[in-house]
Amino acid sequence: MEKTIGQKLQEELTFTFPHIAKAAPEQRAEAEEFCQGYKRFLDNGKTERECVREALAMLEMQGYVPFEEGKAYKTGDKVYQVNRNKAIMATTFGRESLDKGVRINGAHIDSPRLDLKPNPLYEKSELAFFKTHYYGGIRKYQWGATPLAMHGVIIKKNGETVEVNIGEKEGDPVFCVTDLLPHLAAEQNERKLKDGLKGEELNVLVGSIPYLDQAEIKEGVKLLALKLLHERYGIVEADFFRAEIEMVPAGKARDVGLDNSMIGAYGQDDRVCAYTALMAEIEAREPRYTTVTILADKEETGSDGNTGLNSDFVRHYIEDLAQMAGVHARTVLRNSICLSSDVNVAYDPNFPQVCDERNTCFLNKGCVLTKYTGVRGKVGTNDASAEVMAKAIAILEQEGVYWQAGELGAVDQGGGGTIAKYVAHMDVDVVDLGVPILSMHSPFELSSKLDVYNTYRAFQAFYK
Repeated sequence: MEKTIGQKLQEELTFTFPHIAKAAPEQRAEAEEFCQGYKRFLDNGKTERECVREALAMLEMQGYVPFEEGKAYKTGDKVYQVNRNKAIMATTFGRESLDKGVRINGAHIDSPRLDLKPNPLYEKSELAFFKTHYYGGIRKYQWGATPLAMHGVIIKKNGETVEVNIGEKEGDPVFCVTDLLPHLAAEQNERKLKDGLKGEELNVLVGSIPYLDQAEIKEGVKLLALKLLHERYGIVEADFFRAEIEMVPAGKARDVGLDNSMIGAYGQDDRVCAYTALMAEIEAREPRYTTVTILADKEETGSDGNTGLNSDFVRHYIEDLAQMAGVHARTVLRNSICLSSDVNVAYDPNFPQVCDERNTCFLNKGCVLTKYTGVRGKVGTNDASAEVMAKAIAILEQEGVYWQAGELGAVDQGGGGTIAKYVAHMDVDVVDLGVPILSMHSPFELSSKLDVYNTYRAFQAFYK
């Protein structure tokens, strides 16, 4: 039956974002294959230090070498620079002169977690615990009665660095924060949800057996815990003051759903963008513009600190590149464009009220362009211009990448930020692009394999 004028007009003038599995069913197999490597990356990188180590191994395997100031590089050369073992940058030199700008892709590799306090180990009622201070935005009640693993580094008094990892290998013990049984939780049930577990109640149970000795031992459970740590790592209690220990959800990334269409894992915000950006960087051979791929730290706490984007480490790197090429750094920055690669909230039909359905993103409709973030009146946002949005969309559509638009929740519901505003401070055009996520900041976040794959394709197109 021939379409009516109205039907033709509607088809011509209106627009909807398609479900990828319907529009391009062949991508399911492609996405499945790509996400095998992504799940391994998640399993091997539970902390920002581990992510840097994993990324460094991947880069060096592909011929990347440390960046040397003053050295001349040619098209296709690949270099990297590590910042304090907690952030890393990688570059493939392009065909265009550096004064034409670079293509920057910045993701973060820190995730919400429980950090051990400087003096964490104590005993109470013949149980040993770690005191913690949560890092980033978490819903504290979600971290109770959940298997946790212990990751991090300890610098011993003699200067030796010890890497800690307990709870991930077969046969390892795990740890947990205890919670009340429902039979005795009447008073707790009256708390507001945000206080279901309070910050000072996020104490991690680590032991229950005392050290046995002929003499009476004070705090014997704590002593046995210290003895076991000393046997395993050669550390003493005072070494905790020279440590960075993170308690993170134990276990591997898993397929989710009868159709295996999703990935469930800790830390997908924002390691999903880190991995896809890294893979696109590795596969860039002789790009038109020089690439700068950044895997940064500290985004979940405002990007402060010298490994976060609210510092000058990226600017200094680009200044070194500019000096090497004999051009002004400000010219390079002014002519550059950046993808602030971070996740966005996927629409959850169980909680429809927190999103504007017309302006949110959905699973299985592709990577999401987020024009602005911030809270309420766009406070703390970059707010990409029409020109930047047009440029980004053109790159995606030219390569047939499935994309969608989104915002971080309905107006006045809340909001948040990314690294975009810190990149914009350097006089760089920037827009957010990433993966829609369900249960963001929880111990078990969900992503769509099709969205992950199209985010990778978006970064490939950006670097092409």
